[in-house]
Amino acid sequence: MGKYIIEAEDINLKYTFIQSLNFRNSMFSNFKKQNKEKRGKTVHALKDLNFKIEHGKTVGLIGGNGAGKSTLLRMFAKVYEPDSGSLTINTDSVSLLALGAGFQNDLPGIDNIFLNGILLGLTKAQVEEKIDEIIEFAELGEFIDAPLRTYSSGMRTKLAFSIASHIEPELLLIDEVFSVGDARFKKKSDKKIRSLINNKRTVIMVSHSLGVIEDLCDQVIWLDKGVIMEIGETKEIIKKYNEFMK
Repeated sequence: MGKYIIEAEDINLKYTFIQSLNFRNSMFSNFKKQNKEKRGKTVHALKDLNFKIEHGKTVGLIGGNGAGKSTLLRMFAKVYEPDSGSLTINTDSVSLLALGAGFQNDLPGIDNIFLNGILLGLTKAQVEEKIDEIIEFAELGEFIDAPLRTYSSGMRTKLAFSIASHIEPELLLIDEVFSVGDARFKKKSDKKIRSLINNKRTVIMVSHSLGVIEDLCDQVIWLDKGVIMEIGETKEIIKKYNEFMK
């Protein structure tokens, strides 16, 4: 196994706003007029990113809204491919922990456990070995057999977290889920995250809570409008970020 689990070289990603349908006498006509110039334009979401992430590190992605944090996280999960440049993920064991990621709303919770597990590279037998632990941790009771569309956002997050944390991927991606759930579940999930980190798994997380980032991360990548501003030791980069935000 090489030193780096992720290697990025000059990666770029662009989005294009699609022209909406022209509804006559639309109640949204004023909004459409105000946003006329935006539709059809291309936004450079990630610009010439260069970095490497070592195996076993816990890395925080910080930056304001629209900085490109979640986009980059989903690129690590292979949801998006860069338009140019090279992104190498040196593992096939990757799990993205985000609200509703990979879920099928018409399937019950238990079926989504199997679906997500298989999508993450496990066999049906391997999921079956872990399913009792996943269900118990998620604390969904009889709702585990109910369609996911009947779940609250908190219930979905509990299930998503339980699946991702018990499958125990080599690369765990966490997108802003720390503030969801009741106090007791937050405490339990925090303990689980720390156990995953302590097992020398690579964890990359997005959070607007700098306290969480400072507490859990070895290093930080600071993004602003798709550009890397700084990469380095957590406390140092957070200090610079706070000064920038002031």
